[in-house]
Amino acid sequence: MGKRIIAQRRGKGSSVFRAPSHRYKGNLEHIKVANDELVTARIMKILHDPARSTPIARIRVERETGNGKWTHADEQLVVVPEGVGEGDEMVYGKSAAVKTGNTLPLSNIPEGIVICNLEGRPGDGGKFARASGNFASLLSHEVETGRTLVIMPSGKKKWLSSDCFATIGVVAGGGRTEKPFVKAGKRYHKMKSHATKYPTVRGVAMNAVDHPFGGGGHQHVGKSKTPARGAPPGRKVGNIAAKRTGYRR
Repeated sequence: MGKRIIAQRRGKGSSVFRAPSHRYKGNLEHIKVANDELVTARIMKILHDPARSTPIARIRVERETGNGKWTHADEQLVVVPEGVGEGDEMVYGKSAAVKTGNTLPLSNIPEGIVICNLEGRPGDGGKFARASGNFASLLSHEVETGRTLVIMPSGKKKWLSSDCFATIGVVAGGGRTEKPFVKAGKRYHKMKSHATKYPTVRGVAMNAVDHPFGGGGHQHVGKSKTPARGAPPGRKVGNIAAKRTGYRR
């Protein structure tokens, strides 16, 4: 008796393929600061988030009022760089010191400094260099156009607005990928937290009734791996409606 292929079952959205978002801690974004505002945040606790590959920090925000006093705001979760721990302070704002853990606009960061949790557009809270051990490097400033050239973790160079905020330092948890899983069960639980079914079986290793690539005297696909966009669900496997395949030369 055949069964629905994995692509069909994943599309149905059952609990096997649904991310356990009720276990996730929440979004990690930069603290919103005004033009000349300086905000100090103290790290209350370092936490593990099943949704992420890096430790995160719960911080308590302190804002300076006009009469020289400090007010406590709500707690917030942020990406934590290497070198800071519980009880340390993280400062946000244009006039913050250039040291590990502080967050400044790119225009206020010197060239050659490594940064993380980098915004793609001013005010979006941080989009790049957020995985464990990742960092970007600030290459140069272009004052006339208000842009900054940054080397991304992939090695690609990217122009960004100089008003984008970034955190000084390298994301904590580096070297995570160097440690082997050792046991299949360890990998199973890791994949489960990311809503990925494990283990996965190759289509060519299945029977013909279980997968379009299955069956035959030996393991081979036997048909096109680029089905049309309008193909029926039981046939939609491989590179669906691909414009091109293979190595880009």
